[in-house]
Amino acid sequence: MNNKTYAYDSLTERIKTEWIIYLLAFIFILIADKIGQIRIPVWKGTFIIFPIFFSLGLGLLTGPNVLKILDDKRVKAAGSLVSIAILPFIAKLGINAGANIMTVIEVGPALLLQEFGNLGTIFLSLPIALMLGLKRESIGACHSINRETNLALIQDMYGASSPEGQGCLAVYIVIGMVGTIYFGFMTSIVAALNWFHPYSLGMASGVGAGILMSSASATLAEIYPAMADKLSALAAASETVSGIDGIYLAIFIGLPLCNWLYRKLEPKIGRITKYGRREQE
Repeated sequence: MNNKTYAYDSLTERIKTEWIIYLLAFIFILIADKIGQIRIPVWKGTFIIFPIFFSLGLGLLTGPNVLKILDDKRVKAAGSLVSIAILPFIAKLGINAGANIMTVIEVGPALLLQEFGNLGTIFLSLPIALMLGLKRESIGACHSINRETNLALIQDMYGASSPEGQGCLAVYIVIGMVGTIYFGFMTSIVAALNWFHPYSLGMASGVGAGILMSSASATLAEIYPAMADKLSALAAASETVSGIDGIYLAIFIGLPLCNWLYRKLEPKIGRITKYGRREQE
């Protein structure tokens, strides 16, 4: 028996409610595309500000806390549309990976094992978060790269309004705004050092966040134009694998590790709360 409850009674009702979201998104796309990429050379690297940054900025301005063009209900509705809007992009990546399948196969188990490298960032990020004054928020913020699947995981385990959920959501938003700029710049710096093979950089681009992967792979395409298709294929394959095994690593290793480190480190390096005492477990 089907007991599903839907937000709208019909597609017509949904369009009548959300039409302004579609209109604004289309206008933002036109504006961002007109601006295009902005490249700023810095030392051995290059800051590349992609059009998506301008789209995100315009979206923030229309929110209920700034211009108030969109209310909370429509903001929530827009969030649920992200996974739908990105599907054509994911399909393109799959097609590109299929066209370069032999390159993907050649790298072997490296694609599967690279996700373990993301766990190492916990040992760096969580102590810093605690020293900055975060409490349980640090667990949600530091357990992973915090994309859509991680948001769903944290909300399911701790609740959307929990400190862990707030920390996860904060990182999700920050990555969307400044992550693309930072990731593209970092990619150009690492490539300029000539320490790694371009294939390695291509695989490293797929960290489980499509927005970061596209930023890094676009930067690599600019640096290695002759290898652009192969690097894009490796990035796409890596992105897919990271999205699959990343969620299991977060459940069985990432979150338990964060909780363990939190219990060990918070009493020693956690800042005093505004209430004049440390958080009690």
